[in-house]
Amino acid sequence: MKKLAIIGSGDLGFQIAYHAKFDGNFEIAGFFDDFETPGNIKHGHSILGKTDDIEEAFKKGKFDCLLVAIGYKHLQFRSRIFERFYRKIPFANLIHSSSYVDPSCILGEGVVIYPGCTLDMNCRIGNNVLLNAGCVIAHDSEIGSHCFLSPAVNVAGFVKVEPLVNLGIGTVVIDNINIKSQVRTGAGAVVINNLDTPGLYVGIPAEFKKS
Repeated sequence: MKKLAIIGSGDLGFQIAYHAKFDGNFEIAGFFDDFETPGNIKHGHSILGKTDDIEEAFKKGKFDCLLVAIGYKHLQFRSRIFERFYRKIPFANLIHSSSYVDPSCILGEGVVIYPGCTLDMNCRIGNNVLLNAGCVIAHDSEIGSHCFLSPAVNVAGFVKVEPLVNLGIGTVVIDNINIKSQVRTGAGAVVINNLDTPGLYVGIPAEFKKS
C-alpha cells in the first residue's frame, strides 16, 4: 500500500484523503501546506511540512507519491505546484471504484476522478486534472493538463479542452467543440460554440461575460 502525501489540507485535501483511504487503497502519510503548522493534526492526519519540505521528506521515505489538492480558484498556482515536483517525485492517480474509465483512455499523472464518473473510449486526460463527482467525458475527447471539472459536467465527443480550464457545475459541452486555455464556465452553462477567449462564460447558450 503506497503512502500518499497531499499538497493542500483544505476541504479539497480532506475529500481526496477520504477517497484515497477508503476507496483507493492508499495509506495517507499526511499533508503539505504553507498555511499550517508542521506537526499539527488536520482531518485526522499530520501536517508534514511546507511545500519547501516536500523533496526532503520524500528522500527520507515519509511518503511514496503525491496529489495536488488546490482548487479551481487557483488554477495557475495549482499548475505551478505540480510542475515544480513533476518528474522529481511520483504522482498518484486516484480513480474512484464507482467510476468507469474505458481501457482505451490515456491518463496523465496526478489525475483525480471522483465517484460516478464515466470516461468513454479514446478519451485523453492530461496531468493534474480533477474530475468531480458525476462527470461524463464522451469518446475521443481531450481534457488538458491542470483542468478542474466541477460535478456533473457533461462533455460530448471530439471535444478538445485546453489546459487550465474550469468547467462549472452542470456545464454541458456539445460535440466537436474547442475550449481555449483559461476559460471558465458558470453553473449550468451550455457550450454550443468554440470558446476562444479566456474568461468567464455563462448561460444557455454560453456567452462571454468577463475576463
